[in-house]
Amino acid sequence: MLAKAVAGEANVPFFSMSGSEFVEMFVGMGASKVRDLFKQAKEKAPCIVFIDEIDAIGKKRDGQVGGNDEREQTLNQLLTEMDGFEGNTGVIILAATNRPESLDPALTRPGRFDRRVPVELPDLKGREEILKVHARKIKVSDDVDFNKVARMVSGASGAELANIVNEAALRAVRDGRSFATQADLEESIEVVIAGYQKKNAILTDQEKWIVSYHEIGHALVAAMQNHSAPVQKITIIPRTSGALGYTMQVEEGNHYLLSQEELENKIATLTGGRAAEELIFHSASTGASNDIEQATKLARSMITRYGMSDSFDMVALETVTNQYLGSDASLACSAETAAEIDRQVVDVVKRQHEKASKILKDNLGKLHELSKFLYEKETITGDEFMEILNR
Repeated sequence: MLAKAVAGEANVPFFSMSGSEFVEMFVGMGASKVRDLFKQAKEKAPCIVFIDEIDAIGKKRDGQVGGNDEREQTLNQLLTEMDGFEGNTGVIILAATNRPESLDPALTRPGRFDRRVPVELPDLKGREEILKVHARKIKVSDDVDFNKVARMVSGASGAELANIVNEAALRAVRDGRSFATQADLEESIEVVIAGYQKKNAILTDQEKWIVSYHEIGHALVAAMQNHSAPVQKITIIPRTSGALGYTMQVEEGNHYLLSQEELENKIATLTGGRAAEELIFHSASTGASNDIEQATKLARSMITRYGMSDSFDMVALETVTNQYLGSDASLACSAETAAEIDRQVVDVVKRQHEKASKILKDNLGKLHELSKFLYEKETITGDEFMEILNR
């Protein structure tokens, strides 16, 4: 989309191919396609050539002497076309990949792909504008607050935002309306995040009480700490993602930096659900599995990546690869250090779990009152939650 936008703004011809299209069964066909593409481009210059998923042909060469595979021939031809004896004046070459770390260094040196433009997730203003662009394709109510919707989907990609608008339109059609409302957009956020409501999922009375206390545990711990995002919505209606309920928090504005206190507060909030179960029912359920996973991941990042450990100071103990494909991480330390990391991760989570338990004990009356209210209504807003909390 970016390449199309550049071509449109420049008002010049646009040539587009996928990296996989250059790789053919017959030796030499890939290199031939590269020559043909650039021959056409030079004839139409000035123009833009765009190669999508360039890692299909541009991966680092293995260095073996006499390598003559199809992909390497294609890559060599591409390198020659980009910066060979024959000039390609007026031909601007763009490429896209989710794996920039895998590209051959010859491709990314000055004179070839010498400018890298990382496409990050949109900020608050960007999310709002993207929502408005996609909303032009459907009919929406005049009172829709796109800023509020954008704040509710912090960290969403452009594709997810498009999906949210599409889900809102589908919801409006199912309800027999000709336009989407604010409620449609907010419900579609929940669909994208947690899945559809499971209409046929029936919780037992005991399970419903456990989920109510669990979710209020999260919300109460969040509300009683400084620097925590305000609670937007709490529900105990099961979703197709497997969640039996969830608590939605919405950050106010953009936050690019998080302090150690803020990270610890997030971990405490994540442990609040289990802490409430232990306090009220004196047992633990499987409902906290996702909370445990997120809390552990945050605690480990604090120690291995963010330098928030007195023992290790500012030493990076983890290497992150595939930044744009899930950010796989691997430890870069000795077995002894790895064991110490594990011990400190447990210590961080345990301290925040104890803090969450203390908050809930100190506010036991509100925990009972709010959980009863959620049990009866099944879904409550952040305003309703705060109104009861501040009585």
